[in-house]
Amino acid sequence: MFRNYIKIAWRNLFRNKGFSITNLLGLTIGMTCTLLIFLWVKDELSYNKFHKNYKDIYQVIANRDFKNQMFTDHNMVLPLAKSLQETYPQIKNAVVSTYNDQHILAVGDKKLSKSGITVSDRFFDMFTWQVIAGNPSRAIKDPKSIILTSSTAHALFGNDDPINKIVRVDNNYDQKVSAVLADPPGNSSIRFDFVQSFNYSDPYIKKAMNEWVNSSWQVYVQPVPGANLAQLTKNINELKRQHDIYDHVSSYFIFPMSKWRLFSDFKNGKNAGGMIEYVRLFSIIGIIILLIACVNFMNLSTARSEKRAKEVGIRKTLGSEKYQLVFQFFLESMILAVIAFICSLITLYFLLPSFNLLVDKKLEFPYNEVRFWQVSIIIVLLTGMIAGSYPALYLSSFNPVKTLKGTFLVGRKAALPRHVLVVAQFMISILLISATIIIYQQIEFVKNRDIGYDPNNLISVPSSPDTDKNFSAIKNDLLKSGLFTSVTRTGSPITQIQWRSGPPNWNGKPKDAMIIFSCMSTDVDLAKTMGIKFESGRDFSGLPIDSSSVILNKTAVEVMKLKNAVGTELRYGWPERKFNVIGVTGNVVMVTPFAPVDPMLIFFNNNGSSDISIRVKEGVIPKKAIAVMEKIFTQYNPAYPFEYKFTDQEFGKKFLTEELISKITNIFSGLAIFICCIGLAGLASFTIEKRFREIGIRKVLGATVQQVLMLISRQFLKLVAIAFIFAVPLTWFLMDNWLKKYDFHISITIWLFAGVGFMILLLALVVVSLNTLRAAMSNPVSSLRSE
Repeated sequence: MFRNYIKIAWRNLFRNKGFSITNLLGLTIGMTCTLLIFLWVKDELSYNKFHKNYKDIYQVIANRDFKNQMFTDHNMVLPLAKSLQETYPQIKNAVVSTYNDQHILAVGDKKLSKSGITVSDRFFDMFTWQVIAGNPSRAIKDPKSIILTSSTAHALFGNDDPINKIVRVDNNYDQKVSAVLADPPGNSSIRFDFVQSFNYSDPYIKKAMNEWVNSSWQVYVQPVPGANLAQLTKNINELKRQHDIYDHVSSYFIFPMSKWRLFSDFKNGKNAGGMIEYVRLFSIIGIIILLIACVNFMNLSTARSEKRAKEVGIRKTLGSEKYQLVFQFFLESMILAVIAFICSLITLYFLLPSFNLLVDKKLEFPYNEVRFWQVSIIIVLLTGMIAGSYPALYLSSFNPVKTLKGTFLVGRKAALPRHVLVVAQFMISILLISATIIIYQQIEFVKNRDIGYDPNNLISVPSSPDTDKNFSAIKNDLLKSGLFTSVTRTGSPITQIQWRSGPPNWNGKPKDAMIIFSCMSTDVDLAKTMGIKFESGRDFSGLPIDSSSVILNKTAVEVMKLKNAVGTELRYGWPERKFNVIGVTGNVVMVTPFAPVDPMLIFFNNNGSSDISIRVKEGVIPKKAIAVMEKIFTQYNPAYPFEYKFTDQEFGKKFLTEELISKITNIFSGLAIFICCIGLAGLASFTIEKRFREIGIRKVLGATVQQVLMLISRQFLKLVAIAFIFAVPLTWFLMDNWLKKYDFHISITIWLFAGVGFMILLLALVVVSLNTLRAAMSNPVSSLRSE
């Protein structure tokens, strides 16, 4: 009997090729989208899980309360990890690490810029990395050793064995390669090309190990199993205050590794989500697209009910039970779901490389993963069951007597569920399209925000000891070339803030004015090079007086409530030094363009820097300018490879997440609309087929083509209009909440929905009209001949 059911189901699918292809296309697109989203979500949820101690690793983080704002800070003091390890037995391992930073690794004449971290000696006891050669746990205890990733080792030594080979770091000191690790996987929060240990005999490190004020490092802890985490948090706060009695703004807590990737955003000291929002969003979108495809199947199957009514009547007359008919129709939908799944796997294989480029990942076709096939089977079963549920229950309920007598009529009540499903489909489509437009408008709104400087034609080059020593010569040679208008150097790139501090003191400062300031050091020509405008005062001139001068931004003047900022005396630092305000700049957006600008202090420093900024003359071809820059920097900085970055591109990276969300929602919204149109076309086709004779009679009685088009289109356009009425308030509510997480955001207008509604109505009209046109223009004789 089962084999007979399969035969009948297979024949039905082949007999109705248009119906089968329409459903197959919709289900294939739906399943492909769902599988792509599943792979992306799976990768996001798998972050850091390859570490053996994944569930027991925490990062120490501080909430710093500066009265006007709560700032969540990952920066810790260097001696904290060692003191925690030695003081509290409930801590199994405590590790301190630098941030991932660029360094020059040299072997002979080969020089490469690679990112690396410096860590304490328990790093490999806490974190798990795949070892290729050597013993990293032992190597990290030797400050003269370096541990390379396999790609870095291959880049430096080719196919030779790198163990015990010498690598020169930053043209400053030599390190011996003692171990090689596999490259950190793509789902790792901690990234590096090499690892080295702290050299505690270095004067700077030795001094920092006794410094409990300046925070520049990251600290991780691994408690012993069963440790009281609340007590551990209390102990960390007590230890920090024992060594820094003046820190009244910080409260420390431990943040589990399981939340590093997905819950990384903090606002006012509280976790405000992060990537988890997009994981949920895309998961919902994937499910919605698959459901839309299933709804198409339901609609088209029930629309074809009259064609199968006699089949049901005959089979019931011959003794078929209702459950057998239900099983038969479920089997048909399941066969279609299996075929669609096979097609979606083929599509997934070819689309995956392009999808990886879109989402900037290295997702692979998981043919060898049991979980993937388990999820795939669940998707196929659910798709088959959901798509076939209503048709199976509806068709199996037909009265055999009425169907065989020819008195069976589906009636308006039978069409109601189809209409509800069509409304739901277009409601979701309107929501997705509106959301896509709002996301795009928000990104463009922030991109057009005045960022306080001109990132165009601005190139940055990382500094080195040689560039600092030869900066005057480099600057003169660049300006003499005639290709550049200005050059300066700063303590951090204009697109980053690497130095935050408490407020300076000034006459009239309120006692409780705990304001967090961003800080930066710069040489002369900052404003000229960056294109920064001064509200009042002047830029640094390079005179000796500049060493005791400071520049504020507009926000700093506002929060300090200074009426005449220029000339104000500030007291800052430890021990406290006096500075005079010589200028006030406009607000410069250096970190996130989605948030207000922090108050800023700009100090003069003509001795060292981390970044050199160069303004290219308007109209100069960038390739020509870079060739001249490379020649000059190679002359004065031969130990380092020439590297550069375009500032506008670096600033553009601040929109990567939002632009990714916009692109993905664009694609999936388009696919959702496409699936809806497929279903609408199918429904229109069956409606026309059912009313073919009616159309012929109307034409004989004088109806025009336009009248026939309007007759058929009216009922579908009415459904789209109902969907629009329900979709608008829902979209408004959801997107208004999304926009509220940004300090600068657009306002949603009714004209946006009007435009989307008109577009959807027009699209529905086109789809229905194209299907109706054939019947409207046909000769009525052909439809009435059999009457």
